[in-house]
Amino acid sequence: MAASLGDGDDPGFQIAPMIDVLLVLLIFFMSIASTAITRYDPTIQLPVAPAAAPREEEAPVWVVNVAWDAVTARASVRFEEQDIALPQLTAVLTERRSRGGSARLLLRGDGAVPVRHVQAVVAAAAAAGVAEITFAALRS
Repeated sequence: MAASLGDGDDPGFQIAPMIDVLLVLLIFFMSIASTAITRYDPTIQLPVAPAAAPREEEAPVWVVNVAWDAVTARASVRFEEQDIALPQLTAVLTERRSRGGSARLLLRGDGAVPVRHVQAVVAAAAAAGVAEITFAALRS
């Protein structure tokens, strides 16, 4: 038996559509958060820089992780969650810049990585036309 609403009856607040909207928003924000977190390699031990200043603006950046494997004494470069060689990195950054990308790079180098590997990444970015590079470090 269905109840009928009269002319003056108030149907009240409908909670089911509100719950649906909240669940959709929750799923959206969870997927965005997981994408942002995976850009940063958690195995990298950032160097300590006592005079490091925090980033002031949250503009979009391209994240390059340079990890060091002490056992094999090799550096590995990761961009967009995949290992990449330096010539490929230059090509990818050049292509991104041509599409009107941000052209800002965040370089996250392990504290144990020899400087020549970090310099090679900076040179690859410079060859691609990236003029703004930020180095990630921990403040003590």
